[in-house]
Amino acid sequence: MTDSPLSRWERHNGAALAVASLLYLAAYAIRVLGHGLPEAIRDLCLAVTLAAWAVFLVDYVVRLRLSGQPLHRFLRTHWLDTLVLVLPLLRPVRVVQTYETVQRHHHEPLLSLHARVITYAGLSAGLLGFAASLTVYAYEHGAPGASIRTYGDSVWWACTTLSTVGYGDMAPVTPVGRLVAVGLMGCGLALLGAVTGSFSSWLLQIFAREGENPYPPETERPPGNSPGASGRTD
Repeated sequence: MTDSPLSRWERHNGAALAVASLLYLAAYAIRVLGHGLPEAIRDLCLAVTLAAWAVFLVDYVVRLRLSGQPLHRFLRTHWLDTLVLVLPLLRPVRVVQTYETVQRHHHEPLLSLHARVITYAGLSAGLLGFAASLTVYAYEHGAPGASIRTYGDSVWWACTTLSTVGYGDMAPVTPVGRLVAVGLMGCGLALLGAVTGSFSSWLLQIFAREGENPYPPETERPPGNSPGASGRTD
């Protein structure tokens, strides 16, 4: 593992960024759902979201400086970081990287590759669905002709969209809502493909192992073929 300034920065600030991501999502959720809260609390949540976004901006600038790359090359090689900075609601998805930070302190991964893929996909799906349901509800519940009127409607819509089921009983009508829907459809397809591919690969490995070793360890050889058996009967 390289020990460059950039890798050291990413290794030591992972927990802080994870906390900032969760605070951003929690403050945004309170502002969206807390219609009857006092204005002071809503203003505090707004201040928390702005402070968390400032932390993301500082991290992005520091990573740019430590990378030693020109801006255009950094944007091309770190396009996901740029997208997360522009759309901060995607930032909580990066919380799953905290697991990788923890694993660097161990010689072997705590989970197998297939288990990590499924874990990452599950966490990403949950966080993406929650963030998308908040955004769609914020723009849709008061729009003329909208079918998504309550947060429960928004959660149901996010689940059906992310799982690629798409019943069609609810659909966003605002430009922002439809843009979120397109992004959620793409993420749902990608996550479903990752989980399906990982599970299929795991099954193929199991079948291959069984083909190489058809007998359980305690009965490696069929009866009568153990070492020392002469095969003669008196």
